[in-house]
Amino acid sequence: MRIRPYCPSDCGAMAELFYNTVHTVNAADYTPRQLDAWADGQVDLTAWDRSFRAHCTLVAEESGVLIGFGDITADGYLDRLYVHHLHQRQGVAAALCDRLEETAKGPVTTHASITARPFFEKRGYRVVKKQQVERHGILLTNFVMKKPR
Repeated sequence: MRIRPYCPSDCGAMAELFYNTVHTVNAADYTPRQLDAWADGQVDLTAWDRSFRAHCTLVAEESGVLIGFGDITADGYLDRLYVHHLHQRQGVAAALCDRLEETAKGPVTTHASITARPFFEKRGYRVVKKQQVERHGILLTNFVMKKPR
C-alpha cells in the first residue's frame, strides 16, 4: 500500500469509492433510505475537489488502484475517511489516520458514523455527543468525537 497526496484526477474515483463504501460497509448500521440520503451518487466533483485541495488530503492505493482516502482541515477536523469495502480491516484507515493526525497542531475532531465509532474509540477518540444530522430530509445518527493531544 502506498499513501500519497491527493491529485485532482483522483476525485472521480474517490466519489465512486465513497458511494460504494457507504452502501456496503455502513449497510449494517443504517437503513437503505439513510444510505441513499448519505450517498446519493450525485457528488459535486468541483466542490469536492475544491474541498480536498483546501485540506490535507491523502489517498491510499495498491497496485495503482485507489483503496482509501481521508482529509483533515488545518484546525484538526477529520472530515472524510473512507476505505474500499474489499480492503476493510487491513490497516488502510489506520495508516491514513496516522498521517492525517500528524498534521494537526491540537486536538482532532470528527463526526463518526455508527460504523466508524469503534475504530475511532480504539484510536483514543472520545464521544463528545451523539447527534442526528439531516441529509435530504432523512435523519442519520453520528457521533462528534475528539482525540486530545
